[in-house]
Amino acid sequence: TMMRAQLHCLCLLTLYLTAGYGQERKFSGPLKPMTFSIFEGQEPSQVIFQFKASPPAVTFKLTGETDGIFQIQPDGLLYHNKALDRETRAVHKLQVSTLDAYGATVEGPVPITIEVKDINDNRPTFLQPNYEGSVRQNSRPGSNIGTFIGHDMDEENTANSVLVYKIVDQIPKLPKEGLFLVQTYSGVVQLAGQSLKKQDTPQYNLTIEVSDKDFKTLCHVEINVIDINDQIPIFEKSDYGNLTLAEDTAVGSTILTIRATDTDEPFTGSSKILYRIIQGDSEGRLGIDTDPQTNTGYVIIKKPLDFETVAIHNIVFQAENPEPLVSGVHYNTSSSAKFKLIVTDVNEAPQFSQRIYQAKVREDVAVGTKVGNVTAKDPENLDISYSLRDNTRGWLKIDPVTGEIFTTAPLDREAESLYRVQVMATEVGGSSQSSIASFHLTLLDVNDNPPRLAKEYTGLFLCHPLHQEGTLIFEVTDDDQRSFPSPHFSYSLVSESSQNDWKVSRVNGTHAKLSTKHTNFEEGLYSVPIRISDGGRPPLEGVVSLPGIILAVVFIRIKKNEGKDTVESAQASEAQPLRN
Repeated sequence: TMMRAQLHCLCLLTLYLTAGYGQERKFSGPLKPMTFSIFEGQEPSQVIFQFKASPPAVTFKLTGETDGIFQIQPDGLLYHNKALDRETRAVHKLQVSTLDAYGATVEGPVPITIEVKDINDNRPTFLQPNYEGSVRQNSRPGSNIGTFIGHDMDEENTANSVLVYKIVDQIPKLPKEGLFLVQTYSGVVQLAGQSLKKQDTPQYNLTIEVSDKDFKTLCHVEINVIDINDQIPIFEKSDYGNLTLAEDTAVGSTILTIRATDTDEPFTGSSKILYRIIQGDSEGRLGIDTDPQTNTGYVIIKKPLDFETVAIHNIVFQAENPEPLVSGVHYNTSSSAKFKLIVTDVNEAPQFSQRIYQAKVREDVAVGTKVGNVTAKDPENLDISYSLRDNTRGWLKIDPVTGEIFTTAPLDREAESLYRVQVMATEVGGSSQSSIASFHLTLLDVNDNPPRLAKEYTGLFLCHPLHQEGTLIFEVTDDDQRSFPSPHFSYSLVSESSQNDWKVSRVNGTHAKLSTKHTNFEEGLYSVPIRISDGGRPPLEGVVSLPGIILAVVFIRIKKNEGKDTVESAQASEAQPLRN
């Protein structure tokens, strides 16, 4: 009780000494919405206000954004036990309620707003400790180099957050100090004293200070002086004379070396030279590679030369920099050169219009039918004669003048479905040069093969006497192109007498079964002819038989084997894949 009384007196004394907390400059009063302004950074245990309760309220309750900082005593004394930080939370929203002796709310909750007032407790900072900037040589004083922005976490637009910039050091101090300036409040760094030359000093290091009214922070800035492209490339000679080449000169050959020089800073975009052809090569047959170390240009053949298209090329080169020229400087005739390329004729082989010719035709076309045509042209406009090679089956012939291709014999898809021959085009006269193309003839199927058994069946037998229906499975094929998804064969017995004893039916696309219709067969050898239709257009039929169907008695003998009876057929067992 004594301690509580002392704390209460201390609080009242603090209230008396720290006027100006409440809206009405009073330190106690009834519970109602209120706003308080408190400076951040104050010592803890600072009293804010004392609320008075009306019966039956006996105590107070505090809720909201207390952050463990704000507390209220049972007698209504509101205070904070830690220093406030505006940068953590600028406004605290609290609620105060009064409770009766049973903990029930009597009044409230009433909103209480705590506004945290700023003090200058944050040092200015930069986003990074070091910056880089650049300035072109010969730039005029006043040219901007960059903006270096500091940050202050104190309240914006107050004296605590106003930042001031200044340059405190320049290294080296050549050719003099004060070559740069920084705008006091914006942080914009500019060239100040005079234009700079890279060859004098390529780099400067500045120390920039940013400060508020109480704190200072330093930042280091590296400024590089960069070259400007104010010099154009100049060719060592303007005319490289005449050059004569055969039209079959190999692609990739280097045919000429050219060179220009540039007095800008070496190994930069301002002095590097790129060569291009601006006249005399509309088809792009030539190209120019540049040595990056010496700026030497090598003219190479990118596409084959062609005497018949262009015999003389008047080539004009242009030497340029990848870096744009500065304003007011332009390329002129010193940056261009020329030479004359004379292409000589070479007798070339005929050229086919395509490498592979393809055609399709039914396999039953009449002999003498035209199935295709090939064309070739001689670069020297000589006449051409056509002939065939690898015509292994002798199915085709070619007109030596027109290049038309005809059949000379019946075609057979089952013998060869894709017939390939080579066509040769040969100059008539000249050096009789020739070239070769391929002709591929696809043969389309015609239903010209009747169905047949897929293999030879021998040694077929059924046990006599028959006790149940006997069945034999057999496989059928057709040499024509199979239909999708499977062949459609139909089956029937040829003779009426067979129909009384046997029946035939389809199993799947390639198999059928022959079955007995009764069990009253005599022991003997039977041959059953079967008619098979393939369902083609037109349909073809084939008659097959399963020869030597034996109905025989199978003798059974019993032998002893380790005290057990085993049964063994007396007839030797052959491979019987079709026996059911």
